[in-house]
Amino acid sequence: MADTRQTTPDVRVEDRSRQGHPDRPAAFDDAVIRQARNSAAFWAATGNSRGHEMIRRRGFLAVLGGQRAGTRILLQEPDPDAHELAELTELAGRSTGPVDVEDPFSSTDLSHLGLRNWQMPIMVRPPGPVPAPAMEVVRVQRAHELQTAEQIVIEGFELTRFSPYRPGEVFPATLTEQPGVDVFLAVLDGEAVGAGVTVVHDGFGSHYWVGTASAHRSRGVGRAVMLGSLTPMANLPVTLTASRLGRPLYESLGFTAVTSSTWWASQ
Repeated sequence: MADTRQTTPDVRVEDRSRQGHPDRPAAFDDAVIRQARNSAAFWAATGNSRGHEMIRRRGFLAVLGGQRAGTRILLQEPDPDAHELAELTELAGRSTGPVDVEDPFSSTDLSHLGLRNWQMPIMVRPPGPVPAPAMEVVRVQRAHELQTAEQIVIEGFELTRFSPYRPGEVFPATLTEQPGVDVFLAVLDGEAVGAGVTVVHDGFGSHYWVGTASAHRSRGVGRAVMLGSLTPMANLPVTLTASRLGRPLYESLGFTAVTSSTWWASQ
């Protein structure tokens, strides 16, 4: 999830298949399953660092947080069976906090959960050169840098569920110790102004929580975060799920929308 602030469907997603496009990168064909697996890797890493309970099934991964973090469910197959759907329904029903479900396949009807839903494009960037960002972008290595990134993400994504602020609740100190996880900060005139998270899993990269401090929007911060965090993954295909507002930026960076993902949320 590169930007989750979209609340209306993005209907301009192309339905692409390899038929008729024999020369396009094979990574496009794997985009849905790769996004599903990478999102699961990201949320498993987040759950591990937060000490949350996780439930893994063939058809889904569930990360069970508390009243503020809530329950996160990531569908891993387009056809969860009846037992998995019943368990998923039970987990959502007993959550003490918000419920979020990500279905990159857009194939499972979860309307019985009473959640609002919308669609966002899954985008893919093939391996290739990455231009230098216009401002400094650093990989987070210190506790105070991680806390700064956490505060930027909470503000940028308006995560009011985490108010009042508790350091380390969203980005615990052990997050960057999780396999494949990196956090980045964009720095302008000595001040951290943007943040983002990347995860590399099974030969694919992906972006999450790319956010800009409100006082520094419309200054190219998001582009800088993306370029700085793409550089270490230049030799990999990279996926993300984009908002309507973020899509033009990602297209300008070489990402292509290949299908749509359905999201369900209680808030």
